[in-house]
Amino acid sequence: MLFHRTSPAAPDAPPLRPRHPLPARVARAAVFAALLVVCAVAAAPSPQTAVVVMTVNSAIGPASADFVVRTLARAAQRRAPLVILQLDTPGGLDTSMRQIIKAILASPVPVAAFVAPGGARAASAGTYIVYASHFAAMAPATNLGAASPVQFGIGGGGGGSPTGPINPAGPASAASGAQSGPLPGGTEATEARKVMHDSSAYIRGLAQLRGRNADWAEHAVRDAVSLSATEALDQHVIDLIAQDPGDLARQLDGRTAMTTAGPTRVATANAPLAFVEPDWRSHFLSIITDPNVALILLSLGVYGLFFEFANPGFVLPGVVGAICLLIGLFAMQLLPVNYAGLALVLLGLACLVAEAFLPTFGVLGFGGIVAFAIGSLMLIDTNTPGYGIPVPLIAGLALGGAAFVGTVSSVALRARRRPVVTGAEAIVGSIGEVIDDGLQLNQRATVAGSTPLATGWARVLGERWQVACDAPLSAGSRVRVTGRSGLKLTVTPLHEVPSEGEQS
Repeated sequence: MLFHRTSPAAPDAPPLRPRHPLPARVARAAVFAALLVVCAVAAAPSPQTAVVVMTVNSAIGPASADFVVRTLARAAQRRAPLVILQLDTPGGLDTSMRQIIKAILASPVPVAAFVAPGGARAASAGTYIVYASHFAAMAPATNLGAASPVQFGIGGGGGGSPTGPINPAGPASAASGAQSGPLPGGTEATEARKVMHDSSAYIRGLAQLRGRNADWAEHAVRDAVSLSATEALDQHVIDLIAQDPGDLARQLDGRTAMTTAGPTRVATANAPLAFVEPDWRSHFLSIITDPNVALILLSLGVYGLFFEFANPGFVLPGVVGAICLLIGLFAMQLLPVNYAGLALVLLGLACLVAEAFLPTFGVLGFGGIVAFAIGSLMLIDTNTPGYGIPVPLIAGLALGGAAFVGTVSSVALRARRRPVVTGAEAIVGSIGEVIDDGLQLNQRATVAGSTPLATGWARVLGERWQVACDAPLSAGSRVRVTGRSGLKLTVTPLHEVPSEGEQS
């Protein structure tokens, strides 16, 4: 209970403090609580300071390049202190490799290439990526190197398909530029030497940018040599050896990397690790950019459209065919495609489809199989591991297409041989019934020297026709049609068998 003083206060009594209403006190408490929450949030560790770890454990291709580029972009937005790119790859496509390297060079966040786990390798394109990264590390029992370019396929360099060092003259003469004329083999050797020089200069520039062993890098390109983790550390190819991503992050703490944002000091002593997995987009690209899948999609697309055009109104084959064809063409756009091979594949499929419509007696079909097989062999312009189309798949698709077209053609041929069941031709030989009694001999229709005709009406195939007969018939009699002239039918009593000459 509150008491208010009404009498004058004593001289020594303390002054009374004003009483604040309840809403004001509640508001002050709420403000104080909000300040406490803000301070607690500010003091808590931010999840954006986690070290980003992404893994590439397959051939370098469009899917892995897209995954790495998008992950680096997100890491830059979150201001991550470090990105660890864990590699285990046999190599990959040159275009995808250069896309990854460009993203690393443009990244404001330091990138550490880590060849791991034990037993992993960073061969061919993986070696370039290791050299391009701000930091390079390897786990024990791993290796890198063998970076010679082998992108010449059937359609790339005149039919060559080298599997080892492209320059037969060796690194010394290639580096000095002593050989300026064409090597044995003509244009193919000249193109091979051009690619070798370009690759050597590319990896040497990356090595000089990061301050690593440029001589061994060029040696790895020209002679396809490799190094273990310990040898790579001794020859200053990598910066350190680590057991796992956590150990690598601890060892890199305090080091400085030169990024596009300037000198960046790595602070990862107690930073948590955030492992990034490929999303649905990366998985989708990985599936459709498989050359085998892309070729199958092209075939299904053409056959689906053929079904729709041959049988308008089914809708489903046309929709599925159009989707498969567009996805297949999109995958081909991402792959190193020989366009002459692609044109032969499409020409072969078109010939197989045309065989079902044109009476070529197998000529178009056989030519389509040959064009499809040759085009499939030429389709992918690279010998990179994981990007070849096996011969059994090509043979299976070609024979399957031939069987498909053969089945469709046989069905069409059997349908053509069936007797006609509609139209003017189908009425000859049909059975009818006389519907009036006027089918009597008409002497006025008799021509000199001819048989008198009886005319009247009969029902044939559910229709009313005017008929003529050389014998009188009564209503209800059954007749067989032996000929037609305009809108008049010639009939004969059903019990009589007409001769072949009567069906005119």
